[in-house]
Amino acid sequence: QVDVAAMVRLFGYVDVTDTAFIVAVLSIAFNPLFWNVVARWEHKTRALSQVFGSARAACYCLGAVILLLNCVRSHCFTEAMKSQPRLEGWDYHWTYYSGLAISAVGTLFVISSFLALGFTGTFLGDYFGILMEEKVTSFPFSVLDNPMYWGSTAIYLGWSLMHASPAGLLLTAVVAISYTIAVLYEG
Repeated sequence: QVDVAAMVRLFGYVDVTDTAFIVAVLSIAFNPLFWNVVARWEHKTRALSQVFGSARAACYCLGAVILLLNCVRSHCFTEAMKSQPRLEGWDYHWTYYSGLAISAVGTLFVISSFLALGFTGTFLGDYFGILMEEKVTSFPFSVLDNPMYWGSTAIYLGWSLMHASPAGLLLTAVVAISYTIAVLYEG
């Protein structure tokens, strides 16, 4: 049996009607939707490859746009946390350092995923016809499916704890949900 009273109390700190919060939710939901729609469109039409003159150039451009959108998403996430109250009961060193450790693990998963896949493997090269020679099964893929998604989620969770932010925790849940939907869509 789950005691939801603590969650209700915690999220009583979150104003979901705050403009910064709404913008953060929209940016979080938009990113995986955008890259999945664009990648599927490219796979069916090869339109980006034609516009950019090659599949590789098109993939690199889409990757750059995805990176830019991720920066926007992180900025919106941070602004939403700053616009909402902190949870004073969490504003301690142990919470900060726990969040820092979780973010570090998330960063390890994201960076090691990128290094294992390379740029085109990370940024949907398979939809452009740029295929890897074999499936990557080394770390972090040997530990976790979709380590880049869950590493990114861990970074947001750690960031939220470091800022003692109930709004950040709720936004982290939105990140996890949108990545779960993306995984289902991609699979």
